[in-house]
Amino acid sequence: MAGRMQDVCKILFIFFAFMTVVYGDTPANCTYEDIKGKWTFYIGQGNFDNTINCQNFSGPFKSDLQVQLLYPDIAVDQFGNTGFWTIIYNQGFEVVVAGRKYFAFSNYTSDGQSVTSYCNELLPGWTHDLLGHDWACYVGKRAAPLAGQVHESGKKTISSASSVLRFQKRKFYNDMNLVAKINAAQSSWTAVAYPHLEGRDMQELLMMAGGPRSKVVSRPSPAPVTKKVLEAVSLMPEAFDWRDVGGINYVSPVRDQGSCGSCYAFASMAMNEARVRIMTNNTEQPVFSPQDVLDCSPYSQGCDGGFPYLIGGKYAEDYGLVLESENPYRGQDQGSCRTPSSAKRHYSTKYEYIGGYYGACNEPLMRKNLYENGPLAVGFEVLDDFMHYKGGIYHHTGLTNGFEPFQLTNHAVLVVGYGTDVETGEDYWIVKNSWGTEWGENGFFRIRRGNDECAFESMALQSTPIISL
Repeated sequence: MAGRMQDVCKILFIFFAFMTVVYGDTPANCTYEDIKGKWTFYIGQGNFDNTINCQNFSGPFKSDLQVQLLYPDIAVDQFGNTGFWTIIYNQGFEVVVAGRKYFAFSNYTSDGQSVTSYCNELLPGWTHDLLGHDWACYVGKRAAPLAGQVHESGKKTISSASSVLRFQKRKFYNDMNLVAKINAAQSSWTAVAYPHLEGRDMQELLMMAGGPRSKVVSRPSPAPVTKKVLEAVSLMPEAFDWRDVGGINYVSPVRDQGSCGSCYAFASMAMNEARVRIMTNNTEQPVFSPQDVLDCSPYSQGCDGGFPYLIGGKYAEDYGLVLESENPYRGQDQGSCRTPSSAKRHYSTKYEYIGGYYGACNEPLMRKNLYENGPLAVGFEVLDDFMHYKGGIYHHTGLTNGFEPFQLTNHAVLVVGYGTDVETGEDYWIVKNSWGTEWGENGFFRIRRGNDECAFESMALQSTPIISL
């Protein structure tokens, strides 16, 4: 065993020494089918805490673990222990088995706009026990690589690369003709021109809509609805809003992320803020720091984007959140973690995609968890007519000003309630945005419910705060 491990370690050390390691949400694009199967994790020295730096880890390896990832969310290790796993969008995957968690991003290389995803390999990742102790680094390889697991995307010619640069520098000007067309084509929602967006770089609006590292390539369809869930939601009220439960508002104030792609951090902080309020009967009303996430999280990439699962869930459990006063929002990457080491950390646990794993979400499950546990962080596709939303029940009109600059973005927001329009019978979600109170319905918007509008019902997250004493 020892000799075999030494030989494996030598081979892997050579392999991983030449990997490009970039932390945070990545341009990797790996599917469920790419990941499912048998993996071997090569694990380094343990007994560290969460300050361990795994960025350049390539050994030595102290042990290895074989784990089989089965449909839909079952993990089985070499000793027969059964656990859980989920992919995290197209970024990587997390495994929980035999009392330990393992998380790593999928491997990739990039050359300008060209990205190659190696979906049978992992970048160096983190493992620790379920108590958040005994941290170590690890790397992983799929035991039997499948054909097609190496994906190339984003290849640009010189002319198309120039087009991207021109887009980034292009200015946004309100298209009054488009606004008029939207309002004439339907009566569900109202479009307006926003003067405060006039003349801003298109790149700034792209950042507002999620950032370049939160691109949407594909999403699962909402999962089938079970009879048990339908019976449960039939007993719930037809309308519900956490901003007014018996006259009490459990939702923290709307904020403005500015031109930083930090919506994932704002949605994650807002979810935890609301759930602390709910769990303490509004006696505790924290405002958590998105800037701490931008500066300090190894699970996201600052203003370039991120995903709530890794922040509102995993970062909140592994590292904890801090109050806004400890690291006030600046709306830009500062290059290093500037949160004081003395800052009190507030933790959450039991984070999960609604339904239990990525791909298990649907509208009734979202409504049930929202009503029973509190607001949910949700990612959805922002299209260019959404920027003009002022009020009503949004749906994508299909009308554009000739191009869709936001069609690949993943904007993260907070669902706080649901209802049905009494005149039209149209179902909707009530959603908190992070574009300030000047936008939409005082910073909120409503969007069609029940038809997965803009992929709204495919990727919702919840977690449970641990109340600080």
